[in-house]
Amino acid sequence: MRSQHWLRARRISVIAAAAALLLPTGILSAQPESGSPGRVTEIGGLSTVAVGRAACGAGSDPASGPETGLQGDVPAADRDSKRSTEGYSCNITRLGGYPGVGGGITSTTFDHCAYVGTFFPGNLLGREQGVQVLDVSNPSAPVLTATLTEPAMLAGTWESLKVNHERKLLVGTGAPVLTGAGLLSVYDISDCAHPRLLNPGPGTDLGMPLPITAHEGGFSPDGKTYWASGVAPGLVSAVDLSDPAAPRVIWQSLPGLSMHGLGFSADGNTLYLANNFGGMMVLDVSAVQRRDRDPRVRELSHITWTDGWATQHHIPVTYDGTPYVFSVQEAGSGGVKIFDVRDGSRPQLVNSIKLEIDLPDNQDVAMASAAGGSLFAYDAHYCAADRPANPTALACGWLSSGIRVFDVHDPRSVREIAYYNPPARTGDNTELTNSPHALASIIGPPVLAAPTVIQTILQGQFDLSQAIGSRSGMVAFGDLSTDWCFSPPEWRGNQLWTTCADNGFLTLQLSPSVYTPPADQKSTVGS
Repeated sequence: MRSQHWLRARRISVIAAAAALLLPTGILSAQPESGSPGRVTEIGGLSTVAVGRAACGAGSDPASGPETGLQGDVPAADRDSKRSTEGYSCNITRLGGYPGVGGGITSTTFDHCAYVGTFFPGNLLGREQGVQVLDVSNPSAPVLTATLTEPAMLAGTWESLKVNHERKLLVGTGAPVLTGAGLLSVYDISDCAHPRLLNPGPGTDLGMPLPITAHEGGFSPDGKTYWASGVAPGLVSAVDLSDPAAPRVIWQSLPGLSMHGLGFSADGNTLYLANNFGGMMVLDVSAVQRRDRDPRVRELSHITWTDGWATQHHIPVTYDGTPYVFSVQEAGSGGVKIFDVRDGSRPQLVNSIKLEIDLPDNQDVAMASAAGGSLFAYDAHYCAADRPANPTALACGWLSSGIRVFDVHDPRSVREIAYYNPPARTGDNTELTNSPHALASIIGPPVLAAPTVIQTILQGQFDLSQAIGSRSGMVAFGDLSTDWCFSPPEWRGNQLWTTCADNGFLTLQLSPSVYTPPADQKSTVGS
C-alpha cells in the first residue's frame, strides 16, 4: 500500500513540475491584425427576460419530481431537507450511467463511446486514474473498457478533451491548475472503445513539450488543426495535425489577457473566440486553414458585454443559410446569447436564453439558495445543438440547474422543453476525487456571481433580506447540495449523453412528446 501511495505522489509531482516549467516558446505572431484598430464594441445592461417554462408530462423521471421554485433554482429548503438528493425532472428520464469517482469538467463522445475528462490532482488520488473510456453500446449499463494515462490525460484535461468525427481523432491537453503548458496527446478512435496513442513523441513525452498553453481547445471542422487556448495568459495556438504523430504549432498569438473556448464556421475560415472577461472576438483564420507559409490572422470584430462573463464557448450554426452563433456564458448569470453574424464585422445580438433564477431581479434569491454550494451557482457552461444547419434544439449543462433543453427552431423565440437536474451527492465529498465540485466545496459562497450581483445592487434590484437565508453562514466546506453539470449534453436520437461533476457519466431519454430528432441530426459543440 505504501508503494502505491509513493508512486501516485511521484506521478503527481512529475506532472505538476512539467506543467509549471514548460513555458511556451517558439512561434509567436503579433496580435491579430484588426480591421478596426483599437475598436471594441460593448453591449451594456442585463437581460431581464427568461425563456418560457417547460410543460412537464408523462415522460418525466418517476424517481424525481419537477422543480419546486423558480425555473432553474434549487431552493435552500430543498437543499437543507435533502429533497435535492432526489433530483428534478421534466420530460426526461434517466436510462443509466457510470458514476466512477466523478466526471471531471468536460467530457466528449464518439460513436458508441464516451471519454470522461480528468481533474487534477483528484483523479490521481482515486481508484480510477486517467481519462475513462466507456462503451455505451447499452446506454442503460455503460462499461469501462480502458483508461488513458498519458501525461496530458493525468494532468487534468479541463475543457480540452475533444473529438473530430471526420478523422476519428481524440485530443486532450494537460492543465493541472487552471492553465497548463506543453502537454497534448492525440488518439486514433477508429475502435472507439480502445483508443490508440498516435504521438508518443512531441506533446506526450515530457522531454518533448509543445510550445502551447492549455485549458480549452477544439478542432477545426476538417480535423487538421487543433486550437489550444490558455486562460492565464490568453495564448491561442494552432497545432497542425496533418500528421497526428508529429503535432506542431503553426500559428500563435496573444489576442487578449484571458481567452477561453472556440467555435468555427463550417469552412474553418472564421474563428469565434471567447473572451474570458465576457465577450466574443471574430477572427479570419483562413490563412491558417490554407496553410500559408507565414499566416496572418485578421480581427473582424471584438464585442464585450457586462451581462455574464467567463464566456465559455461558441456554437456557429445557420438558419436558412444565415450564420448565427450561440455564445455560452460560464459565470454571472449571462445564460446563452444568440448573435446574427452574417456580417462578421458587426455581429448583432438577437436574443438571450436565461432561466428565471438568472434574472437580475432574482439574484438575491440565487445568493440565498446557492450559499454553501461553492464557486458556481446557476450558470450555463457547455451546450450542443442538434444539428449545425437549422437546429431544432439546444441542450446545455447549466451547472447547479442541471441539464436544460430548449426549442430553438426560431432563434428569436426560444422556449424550454425539458430539464434533468441529477440527484445531489450530498455528503459524498471524499468519495468524488475526480469532481471539481467536491474539491471546490472548501469554499462556500458562489463568488463567481459577484460581478452581476454588484450590478444589481447598483441598480437597486438586490434585496439584502432576500439574499440572507438558512445557508448564508456556510462560508466554507459546502455540502454538495446540487451537482455541477459542466459537459455538453450530446445528441443521440432522443437520448442525451453527458457528464456531471458528481454523478459522472449519464445517459438520458427525452420524451418524444417534446422532441423529434431530425433525420440529419448531428450533435455539434462548435469545435
